[in-house]
Amino acid sequence: MKNEHVAMAVTSPLTPRYVQGERVALFLPCYCDALFPQVGIATVKLFARLGVPLDYPMEQTCCGQPAYNAGQWAEAATLARRFAHVFEAYPWIVVPSGSCGAMARVFYGSLEGERDAAEVGTRVYDLATFLVAVLRQADVGACFQAKVTYHDGCHGRRELHATGAALALLQAVKDLEYVELPQIEECCGFGGLFSVKYAELSVSMGEAKRQAILASQADVVASGDASCLMHVEGIVRKREPKTRLRFMHLAEILASDG
Repeated sequence: MKNEHVAMAVTSPLTPRYVQGERVALFLPCYCDALFPQVGIATVKLFARLGVPLDYPMEQTCCGQPAYNAGQWAEAATLARRFAHVFEAYPWIVVPSGSCGAMARVFYGSLEGERDAAEVGTRVYDLATFLVAVLRQADVGACFQAKVTYHDGCHGRRELHATGAALALLQAVKDLEYVELPQIEECCGFGGLFSVKYAELSVSMGEAKRQAILASQADVVASGDASCLMHVEGIVRKREPKTRLRFMHLAEILASDG
């Protein structure tokens, strides 16, 4: 089933279309590089299956989101300029993260004087949007047998409007049963620095998300943001150490072949 938002993204004349053979750069968030390397590996495997050439610029560093969220504008701008320098040669930049994708695509434009970074940022797409809106491909040849629910990260939902694309991708996976997460639009409470500065509020929001996950009766919780999954999984496993719930990034499911 195709979500209305997906149809709008696919048919919009403003959405550029990928030309076969064009090289795509993989922008991997810091926490994936350090804590969840399987997300990057899955993305590489997925693009190889689709026949899309993928590069990983080794000079890439943090996009500047933590500094930006902390109000450190000068530091964020420095990292934005570095990002632009590293990725300037690529017409397409794909990131398996709604939050880092939003930083480059949306918030670089709010950094005073950083026109080059803002322009390069417009070439950044979260994984789901790139696959569905740019490649025009919801069925990526994946096979995954499980009942799956989807946690919608705030940046992906509110800044990148990637929800429809992500759900269309999951619904096209062979043998996968998609079940909607109750109150899917609610934040999990992570928010990067938010979870550090407001720990009690962050945990209470995560607990509400845990209850919603249990109500879905899913076997697997998927998300386009590994950071959100890290937060929610930590709360779930603290409450229920022996839980059989699995937490997987969207890229891991899409890279699965049964």
